[in-house]
Parts: sequence; C-alpha cells; structure tokens
Amino acid sequence: EQLVESGGGSVQAGGSMTLSCEASLYTLMHYSMAWFRQAPGKEREGVAFIATNGITRYADSVKGRLTISRDNEKRTLYLHMNNLKPEDTAMYICASSAHNLRPTLDADYFRYWGQGTQVTVSS
Repeated sequence: EQLVESGGGSVQAGGSMTLSCEASLYTLMHYSMAWFRQAPGKEREGVAFIATNGITRYADSVKGRLTISRDNEKRTLYLHMNNLKPEDTAMYICASSAHNLRPTLDADYFRYWGQGTQVTVSS
C-alpha cells in the first residue's frame, strides 16, 4: 500500500481528532495531496487539498474546523479536525495526484488512494 491512513475512531460532537496519512514512496509527497470522505450511501466528497507549496482549499462544509498540513520529510499528510459534528461521520481517505495541481477537490485528478480510516462522531 502506498498511502496508509491512521488516527480515526469515535468522538463526541464538539471534539477533536487528527488523522495521518503516511506515504510509502517519498515521490508521492512531491505532488498535490488531499483528503476525501465517504459516508454510507453518499458519494465521495473532497474536504481538503494541499499543494506542494502549501496552498490549501477546503470544502465549505469544513472551513474553519478542518486543517490540512503536510510534512514531506516524514512523508506524512495530516488532517486536524476540530468542533466535529455528527455529519462529519465518514470514512476518510487520503489521496495523492501524479501532478502539481491547482487547488481542486475533484477526485478525478488524484491517482493514488489509501484504504481509509473511519471517523464516527456521536451527538
């Protein structure tokens, strides 16, 4: 597996959680990366994007609550989540493109995907 997520679990509404995504290949960190999520019965949704130069983009539903960051030396992508809501419950999946992209949350632009880590927020 080239991308492996960790850090998911269960939390109460209003709580915080940090997800990590470790890349097995250093080259994957040379490209734009993003976090997506998918809830049961719903389509995959892009939530946060980060370019190689640090430029970020967020879905409106998570702005001000989720923060994406990357540590290229550690080959790790992070998603810091605050003030979590029950509607944030989903499988969170990290992705890496094979290019340096303009900010996008379109899954079609991403080539490498992890297996995901489950986040459950209870009310």
